[in-house]
Amino acid sequence: MTNALFVAWRPESLHEGWRPVGRLEHDNSTYRYFYTQGAKKPGFRPFDHMEAFDQVYESDELFPVFANRLLPSTRPEYDEFLRWGGFDRDHPPDPIVILGLTEGRRQTDAIEVFPCPKPDDRGNYFNKFFLHGIRWLGEPAAQRIARLQDDEPLKVMFDVQNDHDANAVAVRTEDDRVLIGYFPRYLAADAKRLLASCDSNYFSLVVDRVNPDAPLQNRVLCRMAACWPHDFIPCGGEDFEPIPANIKAAFLQ
Repeated sequence: MTNALFVAWRPESLHEGWRPVGRLEHDNSTYRYFYTQGAKKPGFRPFDHMEAFDQVYESDELFPVFANRLLPSTRPEYDEFLRWGGFDRDHPPDPIVILGLTEGRRQTDAIEVFPCPKPDDRGNYFNKFFLHGIRWLGEPAAQRIARLQDDEPLKVMFDVQNDHDANAVAVRTEDDRVLIGYFPRYLAADAKRLLASCDSNYFSLVVDRVNPDAPLQNRVLCRMAACWPHDFIPCGGEDFEPIPANIKAAFLQ
């Protein structure tokens, strides 16, 4: 089984948005990384020791640029870190799975990682993600988040007047309509497409868990389920396509 993540980079101008620049894979024995076409656009510089855009990099260990985005197991808060994501300390998942949920975010750079959704065993869409943007919503959001319950239903809103991102998708509570956060940018387009294509009975967003002791970026874990339209292709477009010629055939299957 191969676990995979896309790597996204944010230009200095926030209005340019995030774009994919690479893909990280792990097949239980080998880590593999290659750049995608988004890396060729102006502004992005390749990672240290991975300077060639047309090369496929392989390693028995997770590449340092990504390993540094995981909390070391020796840290005293490691158990809490796994718990915030709903992981089992005694049976920790592939590091790529942890990275995909936490997004590998650091305050010191403009890199994020994210998984490209795949159909579940029933052919439906299923994903988990932490709410973004909580810190900007103030005390009303903080107070309401403190009262959230597991499996509490949530509602989705298109925030088309958002000054920073016209494609933003906001999340509010169902009963009192309090805005509590936003979808990650990489899921916004999928959410809009699925809301437009799926019957209302086949789209749901609920609270998976609330972590009162976690940093805001790990405070609210949501669970999203929806239909999978026959022509739905997540993570599509030129920026997602691999640069190395020898990877194209397998990647596009």
